[in-house]
Amino acid sequence: MEISVKKLNEFEFLVVINDDDSFTEHVITVDDSSYQLLADKMCSKELLVEKSIEFLLTKEPKESILEKFEIMLIANYFPEYPDEIKKII
Repeated sequence: MEISVKKLNEFEFLVVINDDDSFTEHVITVDDSSYQLLADKMCSKELLVEKSIEFLLTKEPKESILEKFEIMLIANYFPEYPDEIKKII
């Protein structure tokens, strides 16, 4: 499975998740407060998005990931996300 992240603007990122059979596209918003909280600005926003998608893929298939969302929404579904992502990045 391949994950590509493209910066659309300062806050939005296009993610394409591609495997042998199909692909999905997602637009993820990362505002500065979420970036500070999740990554403490220790990595790029692009890397935070990529690792967040990797986290989600351990929980659900790519087709179940919302098409457009703010990155902190992940914690609504998976409360362990903020702590886990800090370990990953």
